Amino acid sequence: MENLVSTQWLADNLGAADLAIIDASSHLPDAGRDARAEFETAHIPGAVFLDLASFFDPDSAVPGAIPTAEQFARRMSELGVASGMRVVIYDDSFIKTSARAWFIFHLHGVKELAILDGGLGKWRAEGRPLESGTPTVAAADHAPGKHSVQVRTKADVLANLDSCREQVVDGRGPGHFTGEQPDFRPEVASGHIPGARNVVFATVLNEDGTYKDEAGIRAAFEACGVDLDKPIITSCGGGVVAAVLYFALHRIGKGDVALYDGSWTEWGSDPATPKELGEAR
Repeated sequence: MENLVSTQWLADNLGAADLAIIDASSHLPDAGRDARAEFETAHIPGAVFLDLASFFDPDSAVPGAIPTAEQFARRMSELGVASGMRVVIYDDSFIKTSARAWFIFHLHGVKELAILDGGLGKWRAEGRPLESGTPTVAAADHAPGKHSVQVRTKADVLANLDSCREQVVDGRGPGHFTGEQPDFRPEVASGHIPGARNVVFATVLNEDGTYKDEAGIRAAFEACGVDLDKPIITSCGGGVVAAVLYFALHRIGKGDVALYDGSWTEWGSDPATPKELGEAR
């Protein structure tokens, strides 16, 4: 299975016993939307609701940290996703939260894994079937998997400030990156990690929410001064749209990419970390 599947592919495979469909929708606080309520109103037939907003490690000092292997396996078991199943993830969110879920699943060793290109919006626009309610699922056996992707910590990113071995690429909007638009959380400073480049996550997507082709993805990064021949750390506000950039780079075959999980939420709330304002230098 490809890591990005079309709505037609999913329509052709609906009902397959080995296929799990995951709604990973989650929204920013100012969106005024209830992802669970929307799922119960209308979702792709056979889908289960991931509840991405609660899918993190509460014992970690990192805000919204990636769940541990045991926490991941427990949630999969509750959702009826057995080890070895094919998994397709979708969302109906402005910030494309399916990429964050994909990153977590990929990290925990799920091999047959894809994002639905265009998400629920494209599925709905094409007039494809929807169902309502909360599905009843039987618990499944899901064994904890091994990490298969790279994650960076605040200490890693601080050390990288001296070596500059890895380029930091920030997926937030330009106002938040430059500091002209303050963070909605008063305890989080404005600005960006020194030396970071600003590749707004939406620039790797087409207008209908599908991912651009390889040429389009490369152009989005190169237009912002990113050298695609060098290693990259993706970052953002809280590790969500950083995963959109990570997935886009994965799509073009770039392997030397890591994600800073704490992202600006962690960095900007620490008075000791250096910060820059203004455009990328």
